[in-house]
Amino acid sequence: MNILVTGGAGYIGSHTVIELMNSGHQVAVVDNLANSCEKSLERAAEIVGREIPFYKADIRDREGLSGAMKAHEDRTGQAFDCCIHFAGLKSPNESIRIPLEYYDNNITGTQVLLGELIRHGCKNMIFSSSASVYGSPAVIPVTEECPKGQCTNPYGWTKSMLEQILTDLQTADPEWNIVLLRYFNPIGAHESGLIGEDPNGIPNNLMPYITQVAAGRRKELNIYGDDYDTPDGTGIRDYIHVVDLARGHVKALGAIGNKCGLAVYNLGTGRGYSVLEVVRAFEEANGVKIPYIIRERRAGDVAVSYSDPAKAERELGWKAQYGITDMCRDAWNWQRKNPDGLSGR
Repeated sequence: MNILVTGGAGYIGSHTVIELMNSGHQVAVVDNLANSCEKSLERAAEIVGREIPFYKADIRDREGLSGAMKAHEDRTGQAFDCCIHFAGLKSPNESIRIPLEYYDNNITGTQVLLGELIRHGCKNMIFSSSASVYGSPAVIPVTEECPKGQCTNPYGWTKSMLEQILTDLQTADPEWNIVLLRYFNPIGAHESGLIGEDPNGIPNNLMPYITQVAAGRRKELNIYGDDYDTPDGTGIRDYIHVVDLARGHVKALGAIGNKCGLAVYNLGTGRGYSVLEVVRAFEEANGVKIPYIIRERRAGDVAVSYSDPAKAERELGWKAQYGITDMCRDAWNWQRKNPDGLSGR
């Protein structure tokens, strides 16, 4: 397939581009580089041994987005078969501080993108959604039949609202085939250590904070809350290796090819780990001690969330292959080789 990847220079996007190309697909990346770096695509190209077509554009910029799509169509002589849509702001805690920016970027941007896809004759999309749409989950482990809940932050609401927009679009026009992939918590990095999670500023997610402490960039890890109703008092999440997650998108193209209409899948391992369990796993996997301090709970966090990924295995033939030790090892391999991130090379 000829695939448009929005946000393809980001953490999950760049890993997915590699898996797509290794599976024989043609790829073009559109990214505004707001929270990513073009060097990630240069590194990805190094891994796959081929150029990765890149167009700098913001999905809210209709003219710029359309120009990028046309340029690639002219370059390849064919229209896009599918769009894998990653582009969007993604920090739950940041979204509480700047909600309007999240609604503008994530929702307005996606509406512009959908209009341009229609104009360019593409009605297939794989959407980067999130387990945050379940809010505080009604059942654990979380299946796709679990009702969507009251989201605990604006980021989650943007994902929930966009799922509804995409559902309404597919109902109104059954020519659309849309797969909603609800991610749990991606961590880790490509085994080469060439690409990994490289956030701007202070990390909002657990693993890059741990690796930056291990690298000496930060004094200690902040753990937000040790009084949750969990065995050790810290929050429990389903952590999934980013390469497993990327391969889930490749498998989801099968559903698109089979004219799925609208399909929803959880992508997770089905195993929950507490924050302190992840810290211990990192220390054991890498022989590095992680000092930490307990802080007050953060607004918007839930106590426990982990998936039942059986539907993805049953219908897509996808199952996570990597365990928590692999995730910790590969995350540290990336950070150790790139102590200052991509900007350091």
